Amino acid sequence: MLSLVVGSMAILAAFMDVAMATNYTVGAPRGSWDTSTNLQAWAKSKTFNAGDNLFFQYAPTHDVVEVSKADYDTCKTSNAILRDNSGTTVVPLSEPGNRYFICGTPGHCTTGMKLAVNVVLAASSPAPSASPASAPSVIPGVEGPVSDLTRPPVGSPLGSAAGSPVALSQPSAPSSATRGSVLSYLVVAVVGALVLQALSA
Repeated sequence: MLSLVVGSMAILAAFMDVAMATNYTVGAPRGSWDTSTNLQAWAKSKTFNAGDNLFFQYAPTHDVVEVSKADYDTCKTSNAILRDNSGTTVVPLSEPGNRYFICGTPGHCTTGMKLAVNVVLAASSPAPSASPASAPSVIPGVEGPVSDLTRPPVGSPLGSAAGSPVALSQPSAPSSATRGSVLSYLVVAVVGALVLQALSA
């Protein structure tokens, strides 16, 4: 019986890293990816961990362009790392480091429509392995919650490396709750049921 309880606790601990991911809607709750939101102040009020996601929601007059620090500072889009204009863009923050995003519509970046985020390694997360970036690819027929600029995990069937962007189809509005929280509740429920079963035996 004790071994069942210990085993259940080990399973719960294994899923806690997944459950801790947060989905951030850029600019929310008072703004969005637009020229009127103070995006720098919004970002400074958050702690972005590896494994979190950024959700950009925006009008057709905007886009999301990921750029280098130098291009962020000068609002230059010609050397874009990633670019999306679908109206809803998800960017997984899969590894620690600085990430830079601007709106490519002329004049928008220079008026403040730009976002710099510092992604940190969560205390309980394992260090990711480095891998080279590759060209963007589109995976037709892959279902996803929103149009996605994704950096799939190393070894993922969706990309050859952690830096490979992947565009997913079938956009829909993201939830403000994290998917990890739902998984956390399910794991707790299963572990609780196993513990109760062990205690009643």
